[in-house]
Amino acid sequence: MVSVFKWISKRALATAGPFLLAAAAMVTIPAGAQAGQFHVYSCRTPSGESAPADGWSGSKSGAETTAEDTCSQPKGALIAALGDQAPRTANADTATWTFGVPVGESVVGATLWRAGDTQGGTLANATYQFWLAGANPTEIFDECLYAVKCQVKGIQVQPLSPENRITVPHANLGPHLYMTASCGGVSEYKCPQGSGDASGYAAVVYLYAADITLEQAAGPTADNLGGELASAPTVGGTSDVTFSASDPGSGVYQAVFSVDGQALQSTVVNEDGGRCRSAGQAADGSAAFLYLQPCPASVSADVGFDTTKVSNGIHHLVVSVTDAAGNSAPVLDRTITVYNPGAPGPPNGTNASSQAQLAVRWARTRRRRLISGYGRAETVTGQLTGPGGVPISAAQIDVLATPAFTGSRTVAMASPRTGPDGRFSLRLPVGLSSRTLRFSYRSHLGDPSPVVSSTLALTVRAGVALAISPRTASVGRSIFFRGRLRGHPIPPEGKQVVLEARSPGGAWIEFKVLRTDARGRYRARYRFKFPGPALYEFRALSEPESDYPFAAGASKAVAVRES
Repeated sequence: MVSVFKWISKRALATAGPFLLAAAAMVTIPAGAQAGQFHVYSCRTPSGESAPADGWSGSKSGAETTAEDTCSQPKGALIAALGDQAPRTANADTATWTFGVPVGESVVGATLWRAGDTQGGTLANATYQFWLAGANPTEIFDECLYAVKCQVKGIQVQPLSPENRITVPHANLGPHLYMTASCGGVSEYKCPQGSGDASGYAAVVYLYAADITLEQAAGPTADNLGGELASAPTVGGTSDVTFSASDPGSGVYQAVFSVDGQALQSTVVNEDGGRCRSAGQAADGSAAFLYLQPCPASVSADVGFDTTKVSNGIHHLVVSVTDAAGNSAPVLDRTITVYNPGAPGPPNGTNASSQAQLAVRWARTRRRRLISGYGRAETVTGQLTGPGGVPISAAQIDVLATPAFTGSRTVAMASPRTGPDGRFSLRLPVGLSSRTLRFSYRSHLGDPSPVVSSTLALTVRAGVALAISPRTASVGRSIFFRGRLRGHPIPPEGKQVVLEARSPGGAWIEFKVLRTDARGRYRARYRFKFPGPALYEFRALSEPESDYPFAAGASKAVAVRES
């Protein structure tokens, strides 16, 4: 530097501010590994359309200085300039445009299109100049000084000319970018007066366009889920999902619907008067916008999904919400059944047929009715065939269960699939109540009605536990009963239980009726009135009731000896 400006002392250089030269290396900006990114176009889009200059602010000092935004005009720009008529003192007169990034976002890449001139000239120790800097005003990566024989940079009549394109080096990326025109040099020295370019500028720099890549680490959150897609067992046409979402940076952008692992629909949640509208896709595949926070920080969404985009049948649906940077959060993850009239789903199995036959049996008895003890695991076997006994393989069998108590609701159980020979088996969970099981086959997944069905009946005896202490007694002394009725649901007011006693080999005699609590627990007491010696057996009995889906069941007999 000193070798270029021998007429400027080293001390003067220390006070000359951004007058100094800076090397401008071309650096490729690495993308963030986890955080989302998006582009913001300033003043002009890559296609040449006018754009706002969101995030840029102008400032100026001294007479006849300009910090003007003409981006809305056909060949507009952000202009930082000094007129050629006012007297200039070095380091006193400047015009600057500053770009600032919002909190929570960071600049990871920037490309600028600029041009300018310094045709006001130079005098001893003072020169007209312009420069671009970042992340601080003195960290210069592009400049033009008349004193070092730079009068013009770029092509002013071609805003997006390759000559105007500047890639901001990685070392200069940060929360701010600066574009400045000034009279620089040694303080108190003067720049020339009365000479400039055709527009009357002694020094001017135009920013025609900027493509700034912002990164956002924190993503959106979602809650308050609702709507048909969240709860309806079968959906068709356009079905909606409702939710609330918020985002700390670029704002809530899209609801994305993925079915069976494939994204089928992306819907902008709230365009916010046009701000939250994509300005196209950038070259790196990221979304581009015209504002630093293009989308609303929080929304209450009601978004419809067109189910006709998928075939009738059972599908895995995932709904997520994204911010403008592409960060996402889950909204809904469930299996849905789609049915749209006139749009059959895929065939249900190999050799699928509307004339199928379905045979189901209890594996233990080979019959259609079964009486089982509480807590015993039972298995159903079956076979699905088409005309002529041809096996229908890889077919889904729907299973519906209706518990045997008043007011019960039919619920879906796990759906088995047939093997190569059309056979299938279903092991029922331990602890089921009495119920009717309906097995159905639909020739196409998602068909509204099955082509064949078959039912099985399961009767389960009540499970009753009983403990007695002490196991020996005498006249005037008491024994205590405690136990629990297993199986659900227990009626809210409890279930009636009968205590019975007998002499070994004799008939059972009822001596006390009590009611459990809502969890099936019960307690009782009995005081002996007659002298022994004697041996008695006691048991607890649960009898059928309409609101308890189990058949009659009794505990094991417990012996008590009276002395």
